[in-house]
Amino acid sequence: MKLLCKILRLDPDSREGIISGTSALGIIVNLLIAAMKVILGMLANSIAIISEGVNNASDALTSVLTLVGTKLAGKKPDAKHPFGHGRIEYLTSLTIAILIIVTGVEMLISAVGLIFKPEEMDISVVALAAVAISAVIKFFLGIFTIKQGKRADSGALVAVGLDCRNDSFVSVITILSAVVFLVFDFSVDAYVGVFTSLLILKAGVEVLLDTLSELLGRPGDAELAAKLYKEIRATEGVLGAADMMLHNYGPEAYSGSVNIEIDHEKTVGEIYEIIHALQLRIMREYKVTMVFGIYAVDNDHEDVKQIRKTIADFVVRQEHVKSFHAVYLDPNSPRLYCDLIVDYDMKDWDFLRSEFTAYMGEHFPRNEIVLTVETEFV
Repeated sequence: MKLLCKILRLDPDSREGIISGTSALGIIVNLLIAAMKVILGMLANSIAIISEGVNNASDALTSVLTLVGTKLAGKKPDAKHPFGHGRIEYLTSLTIAILIIVTGVEMLISAVGLIFKPEEMDISVVALAAVAISAVIKFFLGIFTIKQGKRADSGALVAVGLDCRNDSFVSVITILSAVVFLVFDFSVDAYVGVFTSLLILKAGVEVLLDTLSELLGRPGDAELAAKLYKEIRATEGVLGAADMMLHNYGPEAYSGSVNIEIDHEKTVGEIYEIIHALQLRIMREYKVTMVFGIYAVDNDHEDVKQIRKTIADFVVRQEHVKSFHAVYLDPNSPRLYCDLIVDYDMKDWDFLRSEFTAYMGEHFPRNEIVLTVETEFV
């Protein structure tokens, strides 16, 4: 790895160095194994071994794509892409998934054809030994690639590692089919080819769905959100925080927003000092560009304390209501503001609104209830 990173002129401990070095290693290993398997498969007239060789060659291509995608994703922001190019890595994963699926389909067609038009196999112990050695190499290469992918937070690299590890399992199945032929003189090669193809298709579909989920927009990183909430709520002058959103523009590029509760008697200048210092600290320590919304609250007011207790009693009896915040009693009108956080199993939001409004109306008939119902984004 260090030698490869030195050749590529990269820091082996940097994210780009980890991804590029691991990808380069994958390219070299897979091309060597692919060449060996294709030659042995042609000599043994085994579609299963040839299919494995083709699959290894496609693995080398996926490593090339990961390498190129990482380079492109590392480009600096420009006028057309002010948030950077980090999402190119997701497009790389999408391309890898499609290539895996195409390979699986081609192998499936070939294997099914052999079921109806079988060919005689010629397997040697040398060929089996070679496949067994490659299975061991692929297994450890896959484990290493997955580990490096998680270390660098690279979905594309993890996908390549999973596919590599699955190949080792497929090789074991291929060896077993060959042993059956040698012992019983009965070929199950075509059926093993079908099974192998289905495993490859399964891996491709899983990578595809995972990548599409990233592109559609997953919840923000829960661990990062927890750290940010802790940082924000510990800030002097901030009474509470909620409604955080984290938008991912690549594995290391986040922008976000969060609503914070501030004492309603604070001046604009005082609020600015709190938020400005917090923004800079979050940018410096967490690499997140954060925008703040402000809730004015008066938690020390006796009426507000009673209101909060009443709302808490309502929330604790609701299965799908997780919490509440932004409670504010307008001093210049009868309006009473409150936000309820619900989970995604809450289907009838209108019923919840009417139930809460009626409940609050019984306890505070003089107030106009202004309720916001929302879900969490992280």
